[in-house]
Amino acid sequence: MTKADLVEHVTEQIAKTAGPMISKKDCARVVDAFLDAIKDALQQQKNIEVRGFGTFKIRHRKTRMARNPRTGSPVEVSARPVPVFKPSKELRAMVADLVPPVTE
Repeated sequence: MTKADLVEHVTEQIAKTAGPMISKKDCARVVDAFLDAIKDALQQQKNIEVRGFGTFKIRHRKTRMARNPRTGSPVEVSARPVPVFKPSKELRAMVADLVPPVTE
């Protein structure tokens, strides 16, 4: 799902529950503001918890050794912060119910 698809879906959901009160343009602004709020909080090293959905946070990766795929020589990858998302128990359970178990 792209951001445009997300805007379309949110606009439709609002229209179903509250009537056509918001335009796609306004809905796109809301989605952009939500995503910007997450980005801003992560830049400030803050966690974002959306109950029933999950948590966005920064995790710090350690310096590690890797290999250059072209030459095979070892390369040091420096330590750096990375954004991570941890889904809530409710979201994990919902997804687990949608996907049939793999049997061999």
